[in-house]
Amino acid sequence: MSISPSSAAPMGAVTARLMFLLLLFCGTICTAMIVPFMSYFLVRGLGYEPWIISVYAGMAISLTLVANRQFARRIDAGARVFPLVGLAAAGFVCAAGALALLPALWVVLTAGVIGFGISSSAVSTMFSLGGSLAERHKVERVRFNAHMRATTSTAWMIGPAVTFLIADGVGLRAVFVMAVAMSMVWIGLWWFTLPRDITAVPGRAPAQDSSGQTGGAPQGLWLAAGFVFCLSSAHSLTFSALPIFYVEEVGLPGYAPGFAFSIKTFVEVIAIFSTPWVIARIGMWRALLAVTGLAVVTIQLLAAVQSFPQMLAGAALEGLYYGFYASLGISYVQSFAPATPARATAIYWNTLMVSGVMAGPAVGLIAQAYDFQTVIRCASGVAVVAAAVLIVGRPKKRAVT
Repeated sequence: MSISPSSAAPMGAVTARLMFLLLLFCGTICTAMIVPFMSYFLVRGLGYEPWIISVYAGMAISLTLVANRQFARRIDAGARVFPLVGLAAAGFVCAAGALALLPALWVVLTAGVIGFGISSSAVSTMFSLGGSLAERHKVERVRFNAHMRATTSTAWMIGPAVTFLIADGVGLRAVFVMAVAMSMVWIGLWWFTLPRDITAVPGRAPAQDSSGQTGGAPQGLWLAAGFVFCLSSAHSLTFSALPIFYVEEVGLPGYAPGFAFSIKTFVEVIAIFSTPWVIARIGMWRALLAVTGLAVVTIQLLAAVQSFPQMLAGAALEGLYYGFYASLGISYVQSFAPATPARATAIYWNTLMVSGVMAGPAVGLIAQAYDFQTVIRCASGVAVVAAAVLIVGRPKKRAVT
């Protein structure tokens, strides 16, 4: 059945939103179990040189980018979302199942790339549907976005910790077995809770000015996207490098990366729900500038970690800056195109994907030439560039200042 304000009672609407968030949680936790683990698995588990991370990351994220674009076109055209989420879940099952049966490089670069690449599109698909769900149930969109962000952060708090505990205590192959089991829950929730005919509300046609061009402030919009690209790239570099840096170069135990991810995402959730309070007091642009400065310092501290307590402190700071950034970034980009929020949202998500595509190969190449600590230090430099782009693109006399 379709979800609509007229057909859903208040309690039914609450239940629908909770089931939606539970579905989002399960899909995200599957992704969270695998994404930070793959670079560790390729280098530590299969024994390959770090450059192989570039090959896998470039292939998988490129496929995710293509899938996101194709899925978005279908969603904007009014296509049903149910089969798209199902396709993403099926891709994850196939990839995790193949690696559970045969953990080898050729499987990673075939079934792993295809399955995990397609499955990663589920989060952006669910976020596209979430905005429509909020409108249909007359819930403030910013509020429901915060709920979705908190849900995904909670999943990231649990997923990597479980993964690295299993890898350290049972074995690397057991991670994929556990991933298959978790994906069965994901598929069950998708089948029984997501309405078959649910669609996202098609976006409005872009407003045009007198010259026939799309309205808005294109220069400011693209500078905002450039800022998102730089800070997301800095985060992607540290995200991929930290697990191996902690275990191989610092000498921490195998379960340490999982604990770090848990601390990071726990603080993220707190930061996400604190965002409205921060915006009300200092404004969105000033908040983003402060967050970017915190990112520069935090990433340098992460590169200097030499002990387990230092790792936990660094993870908390990382969660603080990234939680605020995750909440503020999309709203900042959308603020430059108030008449065309769908266009701005698409630019935001595509920018995140492109930053991931470029960061993946960069990690492998820099680590191959130097080490993973150098990767993290380079990420801090990219965050400095993000701050410069943010300053150049500062909006003039707008609400976000």
